[in-house]
Amino acid sequence: MGDLEIRPAVADDIPAIVEMLADDPLGSTRESPDDLTPYLAAFERLAGDPNQHQVVAVREGRVVGTLQLTIVPGLSRKGALRSIIEGVRVHADERASGLGTRFIEWAVDESRRQGCQLVQLTSDATRTDARRFYERLGFTASHVGFKLQL
Repeated sequence: MGDLEIRPAVADDIPAIVEMLADDPLGSTRESPDDLTPYLAAFERLAGDPNQHQVVAVREGRVVGTLQLTIVPGLSRKGALRSIIEGVRVHADERASGLGTRFIEWAVDESRRQGCQLVQLTSDATRTDARRFYERLGFTASHVGFKLQL
């Protein structure tokens, strides 16, 4: 496999990103690759916010991964910055290639560069492989997360 580039996403990447978001049992029920309008509007909001980093991994000109890194200022932890990793997806052809590890390492390094003192993420409780993956990278399942669907 060729060299990998991790770069900021651009609007032309949205179809590939949405395909990856939809290409899994959970995403297939909540994503809609047939209508990119809401994704393009969301991308514009992200692009206008300096604390949002939607990135893609590109290999040989093809988008093969995506994640969103959000920098969150706060008062807790003596005013520490924290980052949140969201929407991590790796194309099916690239799974088990090391791309996921490289992607998360990029996010942790970027979080450090931005001055964050904590990196956090959530993963659906049904994603047992993802949980093992994140634990292998040093993340601990130290909290219980809650969500309220609106």
